[in-house]
Amino acid sequence: MPVSRTRRRSIATRTGDDGRTALLFGPRVPKDHPRIEAVGAIDELNAALGLAKAAIRSARLRRNIGRIQKELVVLMGEVACPPSGRRRYLRSALPKFADTFVEPLDVEIAAIESRHPSFDGWATPGATPLAAALDHARTVARRAERRLVAIRARPALLQYINRLSDLLWLQAREAE
Repeated sequence: MPVSRTRRRSIATRTGDDGRTALLFGPRVPKDHPRIEAVGAIDELNAALGLAKAAIRSARLRRNIGRIQKELVVLMGEVACPPSGRRRYLRSALPKFADTFVEPLDVEIAAIESRHPSFDGWATPGATPLAAALDHARTVARRAERRLVAIRARPALLQYINRLSDLLWLQAREAE
């Protein structure tokens, strides 16, 4: 078999073998750096939403979760950038998190609340596979929120994640 002359970049760069990773437009830091912890929590939230999305039958809800997943990737970009790289980040071609990303979450919350979902106090996750997946995503969102607080993320990012966890709670109750 002929050997390709074009060499593909490997995902295994080996640059993190020493327990350090690079911030976006910033220095290399330990992998347990608070900013890396925040990015990791948001990444985990995105994966948890993917698991929930796999159990969703409603095309509309699947689209909404897909939109949120894309917004989380944009949010991760901002979080991955330290304050020292902020100007460079803002000048870059990377997509930027818009404060208006919160509005569709508010609309969805209002729509669910208008249907008066039934719940009594604390919910016990697991009534259905979808409800359990949404509740899991909600708890990951709360962890991501705590990590954002730890790095003093700008208010719009905190508002987005806080509102998203509220929405996921309501969606889980509806899925029950």
